[in-house]
Amino acid sequence: MNLPLFPLNTVLFPACMLDLQIFEARYLDMISRCMKQGSGFGVVCIVEGQEAGEAASQFAAIGCEALVRDFQQRPNGLLGIRVEGGRRFRVERAQVLPDQLTIADVHWLDEQSDYPLLPEHADLAALLTALAEHPLVSGLGMASLVDGQQQLANQLAYLLPLEPAQKLELLQQGDPTLRLERLQVLLERLQGDA
Repeated sequence: MNLPLFPLNTVLFPACMLDLQIFEARYLDMISRCMKQGSGFGVVCIVEGQEAGEAASQFAAIGCEALVRDFQQRPNGLLGIRVEGGRRFRVERAQVLPDQLTIADVHWLDEQSDYPLLPEHADLAALLTALAEHPLVSGLGMASLVDGQQQLANQLAYLLPLEPAQKLELLQQGDPTLRLERLQVLLERLQGDA
């Protein structure tokens, strides 16, 4: 599967919302093609380099498909889009086109079955509910009440102030139970540092 990539300083997770401002010609063209074809693009976290200008010199090998859910012209005249995270993927091969857009051959990662929330997830679910009340989070329109481990793990991993490397480790983990266990460890570290 050939997928255009949008390297960013963030890690997108399935079913999570991300607002973007598009101003570079390569990405305006990419978004236009995606909307016409009803397809998505890949969000990959920049490991080295920057978001604007030249293509990022290095980005993570794992990413998340982004599906355009809404768009509007911003007061500053730029295109604003809201995307929803779709499928996870691994970059097999990537190349930079003459217009500096990066395209990649990707391998879609299998999603494990979701499991219902268990009593031991009550604290994590309460944390997500508290996060959902923050104006920046509520403005994204993500569901604050989750019914499965996958959604809880994805939203917490996306919203918590973790290092990009930690978020990438969580994105790579396909098992929602193991992802929640790892999140619990990372949260305890965060609280210990506070």
